[in-house]
Amino acid sequence: MFRQCRILHEALAGAVLTRAELRVPRHAEADLVGWSVQEVLPRGKHLLMRLLPPADRPQAPLTLHSHLMMDGIWFVDEKPLISSDTSAQRRAPHTARAILEARRADGSITRAVGYDIKMVHLLRTQDEHLEVGHLGPDLLDPDWDEDLREEAVANLRAQAHLPLGQALLDQRVMAGIGNIYRSELCFLQRISPFAPTARLQDPGALVDLAHRLLSVNADRTVRVTTGGMMGRDGDLWVYGRAGRPCRRCHGRIARQMMAQPDVEGAQPRPVFLCPRCQAGAR
Repeated sequence: MFRQCRILHEALAGAVLTRAELRVPRHAEADLVGWSVQEVLPRGKHLLMRLLPPADRPQAPLTLHSHLMMDGIWFVDEKPLISSDTSAQRRAPHTARAILEARRADGSITRAVGYDIKMVHLLRTQDEHLEVGHLGPDLLDPDWDEDLREEAVANLRAQAHLPLGQALLDQRVMAGIGNIYRSELCFLQRISPFAPTARLQDPGALVDLAHRLLSVNADRTVRVTTGGMMGRDGDLWVYGRAGRPCRRCHGRIARQMMAQPDVEGAQPRPVFLCPRCQAGAR
């Protein structure tokens, strides 16, 4: 999400919309032609595209809010903004939920299309908190500081009764951790995702590690948690490696399913772990 927002910002910031189709019933008739894109920025896994009204139409600034969920992806000028776990194949036209064309200062036209994106909402920028105010500290916040770190640590400690894997995926604790980082962080901390969060000896160390891993991978198309020194296919410690030898102890990596019961409608998702290396494994 961080990378997609950066590329969308570079492509659209300062440009004036000449076409804007929001293919969701709630905003199908929204007229954004003439509005300009102020900026595109991430908030956890949410995308916020802030828009300014034309000079002759004094209105409150708006934000186009969306979420990629599992399948969403943006294309800019027909190029997919992919990561290593996102399909780069062309999407069917009927899956487009937002089609934007904008004229840049030099007269060129940029086209951005969001396929399979979810939670497509248009709201006043001053009301963004209604969509993202519930999120915990954003691990990629450019203003990340000790106060945000301590807030994330306190939020994590408050989930002491939950399995660590559930707590890490709860964006209200800290925003930005996805399924891949969940498995990798648990492995690096030598604790099972099924172990209670209370078994973490140093929650602050986990928060620091999460911030560091997301920061170094922010602009990469391939996530690397191993340091990148393990040769071909050596990017991750455990994720996606079920049945293969652990890079640390040579035991077999296990794949198990973990539910997220506190998230309505969420389906169980796979977690990968080394039963030998990680305390509290089933």
